[in-house]
Amino acid sequence: MQTDVELQPLAVAKLLKAVIDKESPELVIIGKQAIDDDCNQTGQMLAALLGWPQATFASKIVINDGRAEVTREVDGGLETVAFKLPAVVTTDLRLNEPRYASLPNIMKAKKKPIDVVTPEQLGVDPAPRLVTLKVEEPAKRQGGIKVGSVAELIEKLKSEARVI
Repeated sequence: MQTDVELQPLAVAKLLKAVIDKESPELVIIGKQAIDDDCNQTGQMLAALLGWPQATFASKIVINDGRAEVTREVDGGLETVAFKLPAVVTTDLRLNEPRYASLPNIMKAKKKPIDVVTPEQLGVDPAPRLVTLKVEEPAKRQGGIKVGSVAELIEKLKSEARVI
């Protein structure tokens, strides 16, 4: 696989879709966001490409009889959504406690074969679709002014800022 190609979220979603089409899983669990570019797009794009329901930022998942219930944190507390499988779920850091592999299991894993597939074999073009043209700092803000009364504030908003 080429190492000089920047994998953008859409390319990753298309690659995952190709693997999912081959493997036919009932549930795809994916991270909430990428660590390299901080994007929160791949899971949502993958669900759209597959035509599957999605639940984002899951902190708890319960699967029962071909359905899933996902609990997620929202501004007002917790929200629980239910949907039929197959589905895509993006995870919050609270979903699971990490398990650490034992040395014997690490040694067993080293002996297992890993199928290496190229994007071309999956029929996906991983070429970047977005190009960054320029990055620059925003203009420096001018200092504000103090007003003595509400009437003076309203007058300045009308005459100088022209927002009222």
